[in-house]
Amino acid sequence: MLDIDGQPTNRFYNRKRINDRAIDELIGISKGVIADGRITQSEAEFLQSWMEVNVPYTEDPIVNQLYARVQGMLIDGILDIEEQQELFSMLCMFTGQATPTDVYVNLTCSLPVNKPAPKVEFPTMSFCFTGKFAYGPRKMCQEVVEERGGKISKSITKKLDYLVVGFFGSTDWIHSPYGRKIEKAADYRELYGNLAIISEDHWANHAFRM
Repeated sequence: MLDIDGQPTNRFYNRKRINDRAIDELIGISKGVIADGRITQSEAEFLQSWMEVNVPYTEDPIVNQLYARVQGMLIDGILDIEEQQELFSMLCMFTGQATPTDVYVNLTCSLPVNKPAPKVEFPTMSFCFTGKFAYGPRKMCQEVVEERGGKISKSITKKLDYLVVGFFGSTDWIHSPYGRKIEKAADYRELYGNLAIISEDHWANHAFRM
């Protein structure tokens, strides 16, 4: 059902759409903040204030992780040099930019990747893939898993063992550096604890040393 402006009246749909728009704005703001290669106290305070107003209740676990860390850094009112460096690194990971100059490719958000990275085992373990892979097409990556005794899952489930995130982002993702699979995997990891989110590099290091 649509309202008088032609928009869906479903509250859940509207809330999700508004959250998605706010997250896209946050990604743009974050790219602007790191564009000069550093973060100042005033930039961190602006980021904190903007997030307090626009994304305080989002269900996105990736944004919540960033929000909580910014709040923690500024709890004493001072962003020291170590915190400046950490926040800069976090924003690079959040926006999918290894450095502020990586604007010519769509890299993936590395913020939700497990740290420390876990050991990757293949026999009987289930793998889901998202993004685009430097190794090759997704089907080729899936075949590598199956050759080593692993199982392929097309979606995020409570029983999934690994979500493998490709080096490059996908144009199909809801946000430029990450999509719904990464959102859901991060949420399930927090709720159930058994799912690991790993990078393509980490997956490949284990797959090809066997």
